[in-house]
Amino acid sequence: MPLVPKAVQDLTPYSPGKPIEEVRRELGLETVVKLASNENAWGASPLALAAVRDCLAGVHRYPDMSARTLREALALRFDVALENVVVGSGSEGIMATIMRTFLCDDDELLTAADTFVGFMVLARASGRRLALVRRRPDYRYDLAAMGKALGERTKIVYLANPDNPTGTIFTRAEFDAFMAGVPEHTLVIYDEAYFEFASGDPHFPDSMSYRYDNVITLRTFSKAYGLAGLRIGYGFAHADLVGNLLKVKLPFEPSVPAQAAGLAALADRDFLARTLAGTAAGLEALREGLEHHGFEPLPSSANFLAVPTEGPAFCEDLCRRLLERGAVVRPLRAFGFPDCFRVTVGTPEENAFFLEALDAALD
Repeated sequence: MPLVPKAVQDLTPYSPGKPIEEVRRELGLETVVKLASNENAWGASPLALAAVRDCLAGVHRYPDMSARTLREALALRFDVALENVVVGSGSEGIMATIMRTFLCDDDELLTAADTFVGFMVLARASGRRLALVRRRPDYRYDLAAMGKALGERTKIVYLANPDNPTGTIFTRAEFDAFMAGVPEHTLVIYDEAYFEFASGDPHFPDSMSYRYDNVITLRTFSKAYGLAGLRIGYGFAHADLVGNLLKVKLPFEPSVPAQAAGLAALADRDFLARTLAGTAAGLEALREGLEHHGFEPLPSSANFLAVPTEGPAFCEDLCRRLLERGAVVRPLRAFGFPDCFRVTVGTPEENAFFLEALDAALD
C-alpha cells in the first residue's frame, strides 16, 4: 500500500502568478505591474484595514468558532437565516469542507473542462472519478451537455459563474434548464467568486434571487472586497447542508483578523462602489487597447479579460515579452487554454502601463 495515494502523486501543484518582488529581482526592473491574479487593484476597504488593526491585540485568543457576528451580518445583508450561512478560509476552504462532508466512496464529480483550477485540484485529490464536459466554441459552459453527463453516481457538480479563467457566464434560462434535470441527491457547488462584478447583468442568474435545496452558493471577500491576503469566503445553503458542513469544517476558521476585516468590508458600501466603477472603466480601456492590436478578448463579467491569440507559441512569447517589460499577465496553458492569456483590471495607471508594454512587445 503506497504511503501517498496515487491521486495525490499524480497531481500537478498549483502554480500562482509570480510575486512582484521576484520579477523585480530576476529581471532587474524598477517598475513591475502585476495583472495576473485577479486581485483588487484598489487595495482593501479602509474600514477593513482599521478593523484588522483594532483586533490585533486579541490575536492570542482563538477566534469565535461559529463566526456568529459575521454570519449574522451576511444573513442580514442577503436576507437569509443564520442557519443558511457558512464561512471559511476562502471559498476554496469551504469547497474542501464540502468534499470531506459529502463525498462517499463511489461518488463522482462533474464540471466543465478547464474551469477554476482550485476546484480541479481538490476534485482530483479526492481520488474520485471526475467527469469533464467540453465547452462550447465560444468558451462558455455547455450546460445542456453537462445535464446529459449527469450519472447515478454524480454527487457534486461544480459551476463557476462568472467562470475563471474565461470570465464568461451562463444565463438564468440555461441554469434553470440544467437544474430541472439535477436529481435531489446531487449537490451543485455554485461558485460566485466574481458575483459583485456580474450582478448588474439581467441575464446573470444571481443564486440569491431563487433557491434550490441542493445548491451551495460560494462567494468570497478576496476579489471585490480586496481581502485576498486574509483568505475569507462565505456560502449559502439549506440549513441541513450548512449544519453538516459546520460539523466538519476546521474548528477555528477564519482567523480573528479575517473575521474582523470581513465584517467591516461588508459595511463599506462606498469602497465596493468605487471598485465596481473602476473595474467597469478598466475593462473597457483594456478591451479597447487589445482590440486596437487585433485581439478579440472574450466577453467578461469579472475583473479580468481572457485573450485568445494566434497560437500557443505566440502566446508564450508575448507573455515573456510583457514580463520583460514589467507587465505580469497570466498565460493560460496550465488552465487548458495554451493560446490564451489573462489580464486583470488594474488602476488606470496600471492599465496604461500594460498597454504601453503591449505596444512595445508587439513592435
